Order: sequence, then structure tokens, then C-alpha cells
Amino acid sequence: MAVALDQRLAIRNLALALRFAARELRGGLRGFYVFIACIALGVMAIAGIGSVAAGLADGLAREGRVILGGDLAFSLSLREAGANERAFLDRRGRVSLAATLRAMARAPSASEDARKRADDGRTALVEVKAVDAAYPLYGEAVLDPPQPLAAVLAQRDGAFGAAADPALLARLDLKPGARIMVGAAPIEIRAALTSEPDKLAGGIGFGPRLLISEAALRATGLLQPGSVVRWHYRLRLPDNDATDTGVRAVTAAAQAQLPEAGWEVRSRSNASPALERNVERFTQYLTLVGLTALLVGGVGVANAVKGHLDRRREVIATLKALGATGSRVFRIYLTQVLVLAALGALPGLAIGAALPFLIAWGFGTVLPLPIAPAVHPGELALALLYGLLTAAAFALWPLGRAHDVPVSALFRDEVANERHWPRRTYIIATALVGCALASVAVELAYDRRIAAIFVGAAVAVFVLLRLVAALLMLVARRLPRPRSPVVRLALANIHRPGAVTPSVVLSLGLGVAVLVTVIAIDGNLQRQFLAALPEKAPSFYFIDIPAAEADRFDAFIHARAPRATLERVPMLRGRIVAAKGVAAEDLKPSPDASWALQSDRGITYGDEVPAGSRLIAGQWWTPDYQGPPLVSLEKRIADGVGLALGDQVTVNVLGRNLTATVANLRTVDWQSLGINFVMVFSPATFRAAPHTHIATLTYPGGGTSEEEAGLLKAMADAFPAVTTVRVREALDSIGHIVTNLALAIRGASVLTLVVAVLVLGGALAAGHRHRVYDAVILKTVGATRMRLLSAYALEYLALGLATALFGVAAGSAAAALIITKVMNLPFAWLPGPLLTAAAGAVAATVLLGLVGTFTALGQKPASVLRNL
Repeated sequence: MAVALDQRLAIRNLALALRFAARELRGGLRGFYVFIACIALGVMAIAGIGSVAAGLADGLAREGRVILGGDLAFSLSLREAGANERAFLDRRGRVSLAATLRAMARAPSASEDARKRADDGRTALVEVKAVDAAYPLYGEAVLDPPQPLAAVLAQRDGAFGAAADPALLARLDLKPGARIMVGAAPIEIRAALTSEPDKLAGGIGFGPRLLISEAALRATGLLQPGSVVRWHYRLRLPDNDATDTGVRAVTAAAQAQLPEAGWEVRSRSNASPALERNVERFTQYLTLVGLTALLVGGVGVANAVKGHLDRRREVIATLKALGATGSRVFRIYLTQVLVLAALGALPGLAIGAALPFLIAWGFGTVLPLPIAPAVHPGELALALLYGLLTAAAFALWPLGRAHDVPVSALFRDEVANERHWPRRTYIIATALVGCALASVAVELAYDRRIAAIFVGAAVAVFVLLRLVAALLMLVARRLPRPRSPVVRLALANIHRPGAVTPSVVLSLGLGVAVLVTVIAIDGNLQRQFLAALPEKAPSFYFIDIPAAEADRFDAFIHARAPRATLERVPMLRGRIVAAKGVAAEDLKPSPDASWALQSDRGITYGDEVPAGSRLIAGQWWTPDYQGPPLVSLEKRIADGVGLALGDQVTVNVLGRNLTATVANLRTVDWQSLGINFVMVFSPATFRAAPHTHIATLTYPGGGTSEEEAGLLKAMADAFPAVTTVRVREALDSIGHIVTNLALAIRGASVLTLVVAVLVLGGALAAGHRHRVYDAVILKTVGATRMRLLSAYALEYLALGLATALFGVAAGSAAAALIITKVMNLPFAWLPGPLLTAAAGAVAATVLLGLVGTFTALGQKPASVLRNL
């Protein structure tokens, strides 16, 4: 009986709160436009990012067979499948072979004059894919001009055919019908390759694609023992067995019957795991940017609620005078806030839901990723939850302050604003809602560590900005009384009761901090990948140097580049299959070490600690060591996988599992761009195994364009099987990708800045009533318009400068943390763009403040004085 009575009472209270809230809203949304805009923009960002990410995930899943090239793919490095392995696959369905490697393409010079020049640009690094007659099992290769792929790749007129990426044709100034040399084989380019069905499964390439036949690859002479070639066997299951159960059964059979094959097995459900991880990771970063916009907008929510309560002072006083309790007043205005937050979220949800459709409609033909546009209720519900939690978190405090204020104080607050904290219940409620918002952000993140850092940084920035505002007010209050009335008025405005200082500092500080963070990250990425190379960075990498020709290669380089430094080491490819007796798929590595387990990696052996490495634990083996296999690991990877000195790690190399003991740990200077490996083995481990060498060539102070171009052409002629990678071009390729990613983050961050400007404008508008009151009183006692404008300009300038300095410091610290700890890159402070951004923020503060001041100064004294 009592429970039913309590339920009826709760429903009655809720209905009453809704009725009063609806009556309050009849007067319009005055004062809530910034509130609604902030919630709408933040929800739109989160809903749009989530919907697009879900569309990409659905597209990748829907096109999994096409992206992978089959229902299953079995990949091997450095070796082809053995007869028993190929027979196993042939018994399961239709098999297609594709081999991928990097090689040099050489085009004949266009003229005798060009033939005599060393820099004719007729050599290019290409990503070769050699396929058999069954390719592709799913999808199709789109050629220009359209023709059957088999006819394009066939051998005729003394040359094998090929389809080339249009970028290769442009780089070598070729047209379909032209011939190039790849290794020892003449290749005729018969079509441009405009679309490749399984391109996304191959990852990032450093050169344009060249599609040739398997027979053409074997004729090039590039298949030497130890050559870095990836052999992909795509399997198309029979239609009656092409279910997920069938896929799992074949995978289990492969692991049971061929446990030491060492192949990487992927199914259509994880056709491109690296791409899916990158999409998830990038989605998290963009979601955090959207959440930042929502948190900045939360300041606008608090300002709007505070301003609304300030304007409704007489109404609240009347309600209390008629018997309304503080709790009932709180419920009425909380209901109003949540209703307005929901109304503000609706346009954001609508735009966010429509974003995948707009992208597919406008960019579907040029987008490199498959997107399946659809409405995703889960992503929209999450965005709405973020919006409501943010509104509640920032509204509870100002709403709670009105609970215990007596009627007399509410009326007296017109001229004597009483500062006080809300009662403990509302403080706890605010903390709980804030923790709920943080928990959702962390629990649903791809990388919880990054999300936790974001939450901690956001809390720290809010606390520090409140301290900055309090410090500014304290300093303004304690400064000696200046003789100038303009300066005296400006200082008084900073610390007086009801001052806009806390609101302006919060909104402007957050905006400047976000702006500086984005600019600093963007500038450091540009500096890392697009600026000058490190002083000791190599000019060239040489890959697939046959072991039998290593001495001749050394002699050739010393003769062609006598002033350059050559470094050459052996290289194989191996895949970690177990650590401490635990299979790799059962390990739980840290996020920054998981990549080492996801595919095969370059490995080497050596007598000495590699250049660019520093031994930090354990001892290096002696040059004449002949005992059981030992391995040196990069410390960050060892820690991430959970390996320590004395532990055992099993690596599959050339189809054979080999177990080695961790002898020592190293730190590696990856930024030098020199040769280095995660795993270095003792010399006796692989010395007799078939392998190739990798080398770098470094010119002191950097090589000239003529030197590098001449060596590039000479290498292609003398060692056609050796792949030459120009470091500058490789970094340009990575830099192009990084620039596009930074552009996306920059675009999302613009939304945060728009919200920050709205919040700043709202904060200044919230104090408009007090400005009008001050201006009327001061004008009545003789102040001129110019003096008031000067005082207000000085006030906003002081607030802007102090807050901008904090924003630059906080943004720089956040950028340094992201660059060094998340991206593992060196950080450099860039004073020019950062201080320019801060100056722009100060100018915007003064401008927006003076725009609002003009309207306040235009008020007639009589109408204001009559209502005092």
C-alpha cells in the first residue's frame, strides 16, 4: 500500500514538474539558443562520427569476401606453400594465388639525349602483384580500356602483359602499349588499373601497383632464396559450405593438420584487420574531439541555466512564497533543462544519422573504403545519452544553488549576488553524473588508456581554469587602487559580484587549449613527415640483396658513392607464434605492442648490438657463441607482450617453428630511420638459412638530387633484382596519408572552436543585464561612452591575455603528451602558429565583448531606473 502511494506521488510530482516546465517554455527559448546550439553541435558530431564508423564497419563486413579475395586467405612470407599445404587447400575449394613484393620498374629512355642523362626519371618503385588465372575469386579488376584481365596479362610478342596504376604511367610518362623492365623480364603495359577488388587487404604501399601474371613474376628473376615475397592463397569454399561454420572448420583443420605451416590465416569476417583497427582507432580520436565539443558546450549549458535562473528570479520567489519547496523548484527547472537538451539533440541526431547517406551520395565513387549507409539506433542512442548526461552534469550545480535561497535573498540578489555552494545532495549528484559521463566515454572506447587520459585531462583543465579565474579575481582585488578611473573600473569588473570572469575564462580557455592542441599536433606531424629529414637519416634503403651478391653490391656502392656510408645486415621474415608457451592468439598484449603479433616481421642476426640500439637489460652474446638460440627484444614490445629476461619466444621462419630465449632487452631510436629490428637473434640461429640482405646508404649532410638520381638509375641497371626505396619518397607517401588524417581531425576540431565561440558569446550575453545596470548607473553619475568602452575593452583584454596564456600552456602540454606517448614521436614547440592562435583568441574576446557592450550602452537610463 505504501509503495503504491509512493509511486502515485512520484508520478504526480513528475506530472506537475512537466506542467510547470511547459508553461515556462511558452514564453519562448530566449536565453537558450546557445544552450540548444551547443547540445545540437556536440550530439551531431558524436552521432555523425559513430554512424559513419558503423557504416564503414558494415561496408567492410559486407564486402569482406571481395576485400579478402576469398572466403579464407592463407599468407606465407619468403616461401611458397609446399605440396602438402597446397593439396590441403585444393581439397577445400577453389584456390587463387597472388604474390606481392616491391620491385623496381625501368622504362627505356625516350631519346638518346635522355639516355645520356642520369636524372631522366625513368625508374620507379612499384608494388608488384602477380596473380594466377583464377584471380579474382570475388569482384573484378576494372581496366581502362575495358578488356579481359587474362588477355591483358598474357604473354605475346616477346613480353608479358600488365595492368598499371595510372600513377605509374604518369610517373614514367608512359601510355598503354609501352614496355618496361621488371627484373630480367620485359613487361608491356596494356591497360590502366583503375580498380582492384582486394586492394584494401594489402595495407599501405610505397609505390603504384603493377599487376602481372604468376608466369611473369617467375620470369623476372626476382624470386631468389630469402626474397621478401608474400604468397597469398585465397580459398573460395563451395557454395553449399560457404557458411561461417565452414570457414571455422577449414581454419581449425589447417591448424590441426599443418601446425608448423606458419601461415597467417584470415577469414572474410576479418578481411583487413589492420584497416578495421585503424578505423576504430581513428573513430575514437574523432569521438573524443566531438566529446570535447560537447564538454565545451557544457559550459554554455551552465551559463544558460545560470542566466535563465537569474532572469526567472521573481518567478522562483513567487513560487516559494506560494509554498513551493526548494525540491519542487529544482525538479521544475531540471525537467525544463532536460526537455531543452532533448530538443537540442534532435537536429544533431537527424544530421548525424544522415551523414553516412550524404557521404555515400557525394563521395561514394571516390571513397577508398566501402560504406554501407544505414540508420544505426545504437550510435544515435549513445550520442543522445552523451548530450543528456552533459546537460545534466553542467546544469545540476546552478540548479542546486537555487534550492535553499530564501525569497528575500532572491529579490535582494538583484543588487547583491550571494555566492554559495549548493547543498551536499546536489554536489554528490553532479559528481555522480560526471562520473557516469566519464565511465561511458572510457568503457566504450577502443583504447581505454587513451580515453582515460582524455577524461583525466578534461577534469584537470576544468579545475585549472576555475583556479585561473579565481586567481585573476584575487589579483584584481588585491592590486593597488589605480588613479585612472578607467583602469579602476576594469579591475572592479573582473572581481565584482556576478562578474563574467569564471564563464569567460572557462569558455575561452577550453577553446584556446583545443585550438593550440590541434595546431601543435598538426605542425609536429607536418614537421615529422614533410619537413627535412633527420640529419643522419639514410637517403636509400636497398631490399632483397642476394646473399651471394652482397660483396659485389658493396663494391658497386663504394665505387658509385665513395663519400656515402653503407650499412648492410641480413634479413629474414618471421612471425611470433607463441610467448612463454602461450599461443600468440591467446596473448593479451598492450595496445602499443599488439602490432608485433599481427603478422610476420623483419628479423636479423648479428654479433654486435645494432647501431641505433642501446642495451638496457641483460648481456649481449659473444661473437663466437654457438649455443641454443638467443634473441634480443625491443623493450617496449617485450613489456607489452609480457616477456622478460630468460623467457622463451617461438617464431615461425620459413615454415619451421624455432624457440629462442630472451637474452637481453634494447631501446631503439626509430627516429633515425636507420636499420633496426624488434628481434635480433644470435648468429648461429639463421646463418645457414636462405635469406637476403637489407642495406642503407647515408650521405654526410644529405645527397644531392643528381647523386641520388644517378645512383638510382645505375642500381636498376646493375642489380635489377634489388629494390631501391628512396627514403624521401617513402616519407612523402606516409606524409600524404598523415596529412589527410590530420585534415579530418582539424575539420572535426573546427566544430569545437565554433562551440567555444558560441559559449564565449553566451557567457558575455549572460552578464548583459548586469552590464546594462552598470552602464545606466555610471552614465547617470557622469561617465562618458568612451570611458566605459575603454574600461570594458581593458577588462576583456586582461581576461583574454591571461586565459590565452593558460590555453597555450595547456594545449602545448596536451599535444606533447599525445605526440610523445601516443604517437611515439618527438615533440617540438612551435611558437609562431601557437602565439598567433592565442592572439586571435584575445582579439575575438575583445570584439565579442565590445559588441555586447554597445547594446548595453545604448539603453535609455529612464526605463532601467524605473524598474530598479
